[in-house]
Amino acid sequence: MKEIHHWVDGKEYKGTSGRFSDVYNPATGEVQAKVSLATKAELDAAVESAARAQVKWGATNPQRRARVMMEFVRLINRDMDKLAEALSSEHGKTFPDAKGDVQRGLEVIEFCIGAPHLLKGEYTDNAGTGIDMYSMRQPLGVVAGITPFNFPAMIPLWKMGPALAAGNAMILKPSERDPSVPLMLAQLLQEAGLPDGVLQVINGDKDSVDAILDSEIIQAVGFVGSTPIAQYIYERAAATGKRAQCFGGAKNHMIIMPDADMDQAADALVGAGFGAAGERCMAISVAVPVGEKTADALIEKLIPRIEKLKVGPYTAGDDVDYGPVVTKAAKENILRLVQTGIDQGAELVVDGRDFSLQGYEEGFFVGPHLFDRVTPDMDIYKTEIFGPVLSTVRAGSYEEAIKLAMDHEYGNGTAIFTRDGDAARDFASRINIGMVGVNVPIPVPLAYHTFGGWKKSGFGDLNQHGPDAFRFYTRTKTVTARWPSGIKEGGEFNFKAMD
Repeated sequence: MKEIHHWVDGKEYKGTSGRFSDVYNPATGEVQAKVSLATKAELDAAVESAARAQVKWGATNPQRRARVMMEFVRLINRDMDKLAEALSSEHGKTFPDAKGDVQRGLEVIEFCIGAPHLLKGEYTDNAGTGIDMYSMRQPLGVVAGITPFNFPAMIPLWKMGPALAAGNAMILKPSERDPSVPLMLAQLLQEAGLPDGVLQVINGDKDSVDAILDSEIIQAVGFVGSTPIAQYIYERAAATGKRAQCFGGAKNHMIIMPDADMDQAADALVGAGFGAAGERCMAISVAVPVGEKTADALIEKLIPRIEKLKVGPYTAGDDVDYGPVVTKAAKENILRLVQTGIDQGAELVVDGRDFSLQGYEEGFFVGPHLFDRVTPDMDIYKTEIFGPVLSTVRAGSYEEAIKLAMDHEYGNGTAIFTRDGDAARDFASRINIGMVGVNVPIPVPLAYHTFGGWKKSGFGDLNQHGPDAFRFYTRTKTVTARWPSGIKEGGEFNFKAMD
């Protein structure tokens, strides 16, 4: 059985805990590897080593750090297929989707090549007589990233890129469900020139998370995962004086106005709702057609599209629409929630409960589901299902539709499909949600903007990637300097002997 270990001080570290977690092939249901889980002592030792390495790395000028990022970009592009293959085998994503996972992380590393500009401070000449004032952005020291299973390349890259480019050392604790890609990225960073110890990859469970939160050396924690854990990490990090940036769950609504192009809206919903088996924090899980006529037309367009979806393993070719969910427990929870929706009165118009794939009966595949006439009191509306389940909530008016999205406890992403610029502008202005799409179903910002949700989808005041990331991973120091007035008289034209 293959064993997956840690990356400490520039080399593989096997660990001594004797504790392991199973890594599955989601398509077959088989255990394909075991990943070592660190002890608190092992994590603490990695943190102490990172702190020593950070001193020199933090003193390295930003342009030289940016050159490491530049070479890292080249190496990721070189190994793109290899990374995607490892990602698909552990997560279950289709191969094109896995490459997209890597690519969206790569774009943040490309942005980090501009770190020298982003780390510039401010300067005021002659703020008072003979007084100059200037500010500097300096690294925090050692920071930590705790990343989820659903984007095992993208989210670690979102965390490590800005943190390292800003001069910090990072402790990365990836998901134990699909740990191989973060380790491969660490190896590529070493090849790119990152000094040993500046990035430590520690595999672990809650014990490792708590050790990160309790560490007196770690100055900041970035997390992506479920809302209860995001809130737990945020509160505990704050209690120990750490800066925290924690992103949680989502229930993303897409409003379809009567004037929308129904074919465009239906295509967008299918891709945004069922891509990656719905295991995306930006997936559209709630369709909100405005008016009964709009709703009937939308359902009529959706049913054949959803029924034609091709579900299978990534090895079946690039025409597979989505693969399995990540674990058996995830599959069982999705099917439990589907049954809850039926029991509570929602109309299941596409039923994927009996889906089975010949030759992969033990895999974690879930067929696509479409609910109609869902109401806000139902569990399938309130809960983040994180699976291939799309719920339709019919709204009588635009105001009713926007109220649904605004009243929900989550506020990660949302979208409106319309030809009416006035409605789109009003929606974008009023909605209390962090990322908004206008005729764009999954409005994930590009790397030079920031990514972050509102309400219970995000805890902390600074977002991921873009300028906010460099603000998060640095602290500002302001210097006020006064020099003696008067210009030194005369000049010396001969070399003086050394004193």
